[in-house]
Amino acid sequence: MMTDAATQKRQAAEQALAFVEEGSIIGVGTGSTVAHFIRGLGAMRDRIEGAVSSSEQSTALLKQLGIPVFDLNAVGPLALYVDGADECDPHKRLIKGGGAALTREKIIAAASKRFVCIIDAGKQVAVLGRFPLPVEVIPMARSHVARELALRGGQPVWREGVLTDNGNWILDVHHLHINDPVALETDINQIVGVVSVGLFARRGADVVIVGERVLP
Repeated sequence: MMTDAATQKRQAAEQALAFVEEGSIIGVGTGSTVAHFIRGLGAMRDRIEGAVSSSEQSTALLKQLGIPVFDLNAVGPLALYVDGADECDPHKRLIKGGGAALTREKIIAAASKRFVCIIDAGKQVAVLGRFPLPVEVIPMARSHVARELALRGGQPVWREGVLTDNGNWILDVHHLHINDPVALETDINQIVGVVSVGLFARRGADVVIVGERVLP
């Protein structure tokens, strides 16, 4: 019998703890699945030096559990980054940004030697694009970027009332069928006013854990 999504999230987070190295600083992402991982880190906080966080939400939980939080600029490359995803394709390429932390998540992923992605089975797709693609934009560029995204076949919707930790806005792009995630990521990044796009294709996950299964 297949376990439910909540159980799979907890199981994946527990599996990811095996990748934590003694005395290391861990990069952590954002979201409900990562919250399970952070709580697991709290139980082993005496065995790690601390963490680098991708969001104020995760930072608050880390500090609550007594885990020191470092600025990425102060620690250099990380051995491990653990985060969830909104979608994952068979090539371990991802859509992220449902929690509006995509830019900081992308920075930490780029600065980490290994990216472990923890998800439930409902996040697995054959082709990316069922989940609306988040794009972080400079506020004054919202309309310009939206028009450019529409030209690329998407339907951008402003996520009103949401401000990223960087002080920017989010456009969620619906109705995309992303056959070439690397090319689309590069293309959208070049639109003036875009801060970051929630495609993690050029630097996808190195390891994906679905519930208790580590994917090959």
